[in-house]
Amino acid sequence: MTVSPLQGITHACFGLSYLLAFAFELARLVWPGAAWRVAALGLGVAGVFAHTAYIAFNQPTPAAPYGSLLLLAWVLALFYLYGTVHYARQAWAVFVLPLVIGLVGLSLALAATAHDAAPVDVPTWLSGPRFWGVVHGSLLLLAAVGVSVGFLTSIMYLIQARRVRNKVNPARVVPMLSLERLETMNRRAVNVAFPLLTAGLLVGSLLLGEEHGATENWFSLKVLSTAGLWVVFLVLLYLRYATNVPGRRLAAYSVAAFGLLLVALVASHPFVPGGER
Repeated sequence: MTVSPLQGITHACFGLSYLLAFAFELARLVWPGAAWRVAALGLGVAGVFAHTAYIAFNQPTPAAPYGSLLLLAWVLALFYLYGTVHYARQAWAVFVLPLVIGLVGLSLALAATAHDAAPVDVPTWLSGPRFWGVVHGSLLLLAAVGVSVGFLTSIMYLIQARRVRNKVNPARVVPMLSLERLETMNRRAVNVAFPLLTAGLLVGSLLLGEEHGATENWFSLKVLSTAGLWVVFLVLLYLRYATNVPGRRLAAYSVAAFGLLLVALVASHPFVPGGER
């Protein structure tokens, strides 16, 4: 049997790459220099490459907490690379990479209890409930990306707002985007995440009603936390567009929404016992 070189790629490969990239980004803030940036970006690219190869070979299912965290970390790693290049003068990676590293670490901690099935062949994957299960999972994953972006921009917003309030000299602190830019990014993240989350919940409700109608499934932690996340986003939209709530409070709600998202991701999926496929 031919052994694929991708079998040698583990969480440690891309996890350590992200960790070293973060260390170099911190070093760049202390000792400004192009070499730190090039090294950090090179490690970040290597991490994303290994992360992508790992997902392509192992095909983790989003139905398992381990898989959903790993896939979310991968999308955010791409977001990190884009932001690092696009916002070259800002400390973008210093905020995004810790989240990516944390999600990868949490995924590794849960991997011991995950038992992903073998990759699904295309004809089966595209038929019946399984297809709609993939649609459901994809919508929620994309919504999770929006929630995560909202969380990151909210953290940056709260830090930047405190600096402005205390009249901190921008030259003496970590460079960040303006409050206006951060608020715009947060608003767009919420506006995109809410319809995706709504559609994902609707598809999931239909699947749960037709194929998994047990009462205990409707009251599982996964379902309740996801529904709670939808309510929080509905409140966020109301506060943003129907009231004059300060931006700091909206940012705090976005941070709370991310905490609820983590609960939803870590909880076992009611569609499959134990969160496995």
